[in-house]
Amino acid sequence: MQFKKLYVTFAFLAIFQCNYLFGQGWMPQGARSAGISHASVTMVDLFSFHHNPGALAFMENGGAAVSYEARFLLRELQTQSFIVASPVSNGMISFGGQFYGYESFRTNRVGGGYSILLADNLAAGVQMNYMSLRLDPFYGVKHSFSGELGMMAQLNEQIDFGFSVFNIGRARLSDFNDDRFATILRLGAGVRVMEDLKLYSEISQEVTEQTSLRFGVEYQPNDVLYIRCGGQGGPVAFSFGTGINLSHFRIDLATSYDQILGWTPSAAFLWHFNAKTKD
Repeated sequence: MQFKKLYVTFAFLAIFQCNYLFGQGWMPQGARSAGISHASVTMVDLFSFHHNPGALAFMENGGAAVSYEARFLLRELQTQSFIVASPVSNGMISFGGQFYGYESFRTNRVGGGYSILLADNLAAGVQMNYMSLRLDPFYGVKHSFSGELGMMAQLNEQIDFGFSVFNIGRARLSDFNDDRFATILRLGAGVRVMEDLKLYSEISQEVTEQTSLRFGVEYQPNDVLYIRCGGQGGPVAFSFGTGINLSHFRIDLATSYDQILGWTPSAAFLWHFNAKTKD
């Protein structure tokens, strides 16, 4: 029975890796990001820790956040993450991690970073991560370290540009077939077309795979409510979500739909120590 369960899980993982290779060491996090199909390299909030460490420098105050995602409604493909960030002189320090999978297949990533404003409208961030991949009971555990770099520019009050690279050194996973943790480059823009409406777009490239294009829309009709939707190609998927902002707290909910594998719900909770961000 256990072997059958393991076989079915790896079958799903094979499909999953063909459609979304970020499982090896990195996956986008947070229901706000999920609501706009993860076109989030220019999004400024605590989950920038996972998307672009440079964007964290535009936050005025620190905070803490947690998220949960059940990819394709499967317990074996669930993801949890957390972030803690605090301002220091000339920047922001952060610590966080993500945990994906279940007892027989699990990837972990934990690290810390530093983000700094290079100018009023230009920021950069670096991050170091410990990563592990466990394939029990046959293949054991692999450990590695990776570096991440991100930059973001706010050209004016309407237009932002962001860039990030995960796993700069292409950390090795196995000597067999020169297998490595995924290296991912993301380039994107955010455009505020109205005071309460912002558009996001992004190009994401895993160095050995096809390019993925993403876009999203975030609408804030009042101080409390957010409404989000998005889509992506390579593979094709659609998403929508909502957020509720309650002073120092924010709750985000989202779901995405893959035409082959179905629904992926996610939820996140954020607590800001003091006020709002500069987003």
